[in-house]
Amino acid sequence: MAGGNVSARQKMINLMYLVFIAMMAMNMSKEVLSAFGLMEAKFSESNVTTTETNEALLADLITKAGEKPDEFAVAANKAQQINVISDEFFKYIETLKIDLLKNGGYAIDPETGKLPFEQMDKTDILDEMWFTGDRLTKAGAAVLEKIEKYKTDVKQVLGTDVKYKKAKESFDKRFSTAKVVNKDGKKIDWLDYNYKGFPAIASYTKLTAMQNDVKVTEASMFNLFLGNTLTEAVSLKNYQAIVLADKSAFFAGEKFQGKVVLGKYANVTPTKLVVQGQEINVNNSIDSTGAAILNFNVGNIGEQKIDGKFTFLEDGKPLEIPITGNYVVVPRPKEASVAADKMNVLYRGLPNPLTISFPGVSDNKVSVTAPGLTRGNTQGKYFITPPSGQGNTLNVQVVATLDDDTRVPSVKRFRIKNIPPPIGKIRGKGGSFRLNRSNLMSGEVKAEFPNFVFDLNTSVSSFDIIVPGVGENKNRGSRLDSDSKELLRNAPRGSFVLIENIDVRVREGQVTVPKASNLTIKLTN
Repeated sequence: MAGGNVSARQKMINLMYLVFIAMMAMNMSKEVLSAFGLMEAKFSESNVTTTETNEALLADLITKAGEKPDEFAVAANKAQQINVISDEFFKYIETLKIDLLKNGGYAIDPETGKLPFEQMDKTDILDEMWFTGDRLTKAGAAVLEKIEKYKTDVKQVLGTDVKYKKAKESFDKRFSTAKVVNKDGKKIDWLDYNYKGFPAIASYTKLTAMQNDVKVTEASMFNLFLGNTLTEAVSLKNYQAIVLADKSAFFAGEKFQGKVVLGKYANVTPTKLVVQGQEINVNNSIDSTGAAILNFNVGNIGEQKIDGKFTFLEDGKPLEIPITGNYVVVPRPKEASVAADKMNVLYRGLPNPLTISFPGVSDNKVSVTAPGLTRGNTQGKYFITPPSGQGNTLNVQVVATLDDDTRVPSVKRFRIKNIPPPIGKIRGKGGSFRLNRSNLMSGEVKAEFPNFVFDLNTSVSSFDIIVPGVGENKNRGSRLDSDSKELLRNAPRGSFVLIENIDVRVREGQVTVPKASNLTIKLTN
């Protein structure tokens, strides 16, 4: 601009042009810093929400483990280990953020509770803490060691089980510290590429995003443990002989009546059946479903065991499957047996199914009363819809009339809970993820209740969409309207798109649904 023979007037014009560019750069810098600050706040909010969801998932697993230890005990133990590992790493990242603020001289405003985003433009804080020339300082090396330890600990909990293979691959990808190819085609160390030379607010936001990855990982692991604790049977070797009694307890002197069946009611006729040491004629005792009909004296009062074996022909060879079970012989009953079909918890506003019976008493001699109670179509089946304002407990009163017309009352108390917040999703993805512009525009915002005990039919009625630096829109319906799409068209590549305040409705019952969890999408084009 300032060549050898440039006039004084031209030099002045050139100088003014440089000043103009510098002013634009300063304004853009403040805008970018503010955008990073907004993203950091959204990540922090998402971390709080995900933490609450994870706590609910973990509590659900622990409850299931107590009720069905054979199916969920191992999964609950793994989930608790993941929770401890994740919490430790999350807190470690928090110490890195605190050190960054301390060394940069930044502090949260006590009145607004916010960081001074536009002032956090220093680029030398982490550079001095983590890097020395082309190498890492001890502090920088410690960061990578902590990340690798976190990855190793999580994968050690998952073990070598093949059903966790895809989860481990996704986890490895999310926390990969491999070298990254920059825009010039050169491979750069991961820590260098992500944190060297960046403004303080950008590094602070990236650390919060890493914390979000920890929470998302924890949630995905808990969902995996809840949804994959049972393996689909592919061979008769994987079946179990299941004893199904006509009733759970018997009076002394009665005969035991029930069935022994294979899991999933495999219609396979055995070549031999032995129960309680006695061989049973399979031609006369096997019904059309493959179940073996049992009929023998139950014995004395107390717990009794059933043992025996099925013998089948598989691959031309005899295959023996043991029969194990137990039953209890009891005296005449003194109180009702009441069990909730859905985790012994009643959810407010939903028709909760109950199975109510009184041992030794026929269903037509059992009377049940409770607020919001309706009778089902089959024997012993009821539905309770706890009304709003009912409180946190509900009593179910049962009265049985015995054979001698004696009336035996019983009261059972149940806990009432609100339904958990749903998970917001688009294109099958939730939390924080990448997506191209066209797929986002044509996607539909949905809400799901992963591993919730009810299969609810949900619909999204509205949501807010925010593109930092571009604008925001209150979107009606579950698909992006024209105003929302216009925001996306004006968003630069790499922009973050926030979808929050997702209003959800369900068709079942009279229930108020919490807002779904927020979505954070980075545009890839």
